[in-house]
Amino acid sequence: MTGDAQRESVESGRPLDRRRLLANFSIFSSLDERALDALVRVTSTRRLAGGEVLFRKGDAGRQLYGVLSGRLKAVAAGGDGKEIVFNVCDPGEVIGEIALLDSNPRSASIVALEPSELLVLDRRDFLPFLEKHPRVAIQLAELLAARLRRLSESAEDGVLLALRARLAKKLVSLAQRYGRKMPEGVLIDLPLSQQELGEMVGTSRESINKQLRAWTEQGLLVMAKGKITLCDVAGVEAMGRLAIDYMSE
Repeated sequence: MTGDAQRESVESGRPLDRRRLLANFSIFSSLDERALDALVRVTSTRRLAGGEVLFRKGDAGRQLYGVLSGRLKAVAAGGDGKEIVFNVCDPGEVIGEIALLDSNPRSASIVALEPSELLVLDRRDFLPFLEKHPRVAIQLAELLAARLRRLSESAEDGVLLALRARLAKKLVSLAQRYGRKMPEGVLIDLPLSQQELGEMVGTSRESINKQLRAWTEQGLLVMAKGKITLCDVAGVEAMGRLAIDYMSE
């Protein structure tokens, strides 16, 4: 889901209610009032503490989750065994739909970045609902296709781009998604450790720290209280357009 409801929840800290979450999520936008009410009745809620695991890669997939409040990260192990963060899930987003549809084990682990509340929809209720509402199934397929494109782009960046370019692209993307204008620039209003930022671009915390310090000295950004402010968004964005470099690290 995108739009006013999500922004309102993120900015105010108030959780979305279950009905509003479903009504504003793109795959359920075609539902009439009666169908939406029927779907709400078969949902429940679950709360997670910060750092708590929702599910792990390989677990059975029996539930679909919608984020009512808080934020979670989707993680998996890379080829070298390091953890990779490939998505941050915000209020209004849905988690776990792939395993729910194909009944295979979970393809990634989900961990709460902060205290979170989730809507829960069981497979036994969701699949019959899809059969009665084929438009929802079509919109879900469109959502999955968009996510596949993003994963493909991320994998390509990891092979072709230098660390500076990968990190710059990620910072600009985070600024577009979580940015808040401040006197000194655009604040990325998302608390991420350098370890987690490294996991997002496939490198070590030490490499992230070195690059961030270099850009701080150049006046491109500032770091304070666990958050990053881009002082020169255009300058950072230019770093993301660096030529292919196979000797990045």
